[in-house]
Amino acid sequence: MRSLPLLCCLLCFTSTLQAGPAPVVNDVLAAQVALDRAGFSPGEIDGRSGQNLQRALTAFQKEHQLPTTGQLDDATWKQLTEAGGGAQPPLVEYAITDADIAGPFTTNIPPTLPEQASLDALNYRSPLEAIAERVHSSMALLQRLNPRATFQRTGERIMVPNVGATAPAGAPSGAITVFVTKSSSALTIEDAGGHVLLHAPVTSGSEHDPLPIGIWKVNGVQRNPKFHYNPDLFWDATPGDSKAMIPPGPNNPVGVLWIDISKPHYGIHGTPEPSKIGHVESHGCVRLTNWDAERVAQWVKPGTRVVFRQ
Repeated sequence: MRSLPLLCCLLCFTSTLQAGPAPVVNDVLAAQVALDRAGFSPGEIDGRSGQNLQRALTAFQKEHQLPTTGQLDDATWKQLTEAGGGAQPPLVEYAITDADIAGPFTTNIPPTLPEQASLDALNYRSPLEAIAERVHSSMALLQRLNPRATFQRTGERIMVPNVGATAPAGAPSGAITVFVTKSSSALTIEDAGGHVLLHAPVTSGSEHDPLPIGIWKVNGVQRNPKFHYNPDLFWDATPGDSKAMIPPGPNNPVGVLWIDISKPHYGIHGTPEPSKIGHVESHGCVRLTNWDAERVAQWVKPGTRVVFRQ
């Protein structure tokens, strides 16, 4: 990674907005935010380097005909600045609203699915969790950036990653294809010419439930879905578990969105645990952060081609 000149300006800017020390912003955090804005998601923004960041940088470099080093060199940063809508600061100020603290929240979520089935909804646990997900970040990052914040008071001003809008930059001129690549733990949406419109880290399959390699299609998109728990489909289900209907909400096992595909029992969906995306195995389906699942849903429609590949 390299030092970014704009960080000095950013630190001066943030120090005028809140009492106490300015937030610590490093080149990793700046790169994560810039990649997110450019449609090459690093997954959960946490200010820490890792595989998801390197994969996103490599995919961005490949798409823009740059050396695929996985590092943020001068040429990559210049191109990222252009792709992300100009020299935007990595952080922006946000004032917590009445809606942020109104909820509803589900403060105590039991660990097992049968227990979760007894709840009315699986909402966010707190305003902090809700705000962090809205800005594609870990709760720990927001707490590091705002050590004096309570995240509980209307009007409280905090610094958050400047992720911008999540809508696609523009409709493709022709058909698109969703690719899920097992070897790189990535989902890409590509146009007919092979240009990447969206890149995001995924968790896909395991030794017990491998990713079903093949060509499929999107059947439909369901937002805020209920989850039909069938222990017969889970190799690690607790003996004695019965079928259950898990209520909707961002902490539902499939998050806020389910994209049904033509392979029975498989889909592309969100997650209640964004920090694990790209790092752990799944039960065969393709799991993204909730915000990246929403981005995919904005591109696809019934009939969209889906390719699972090695």
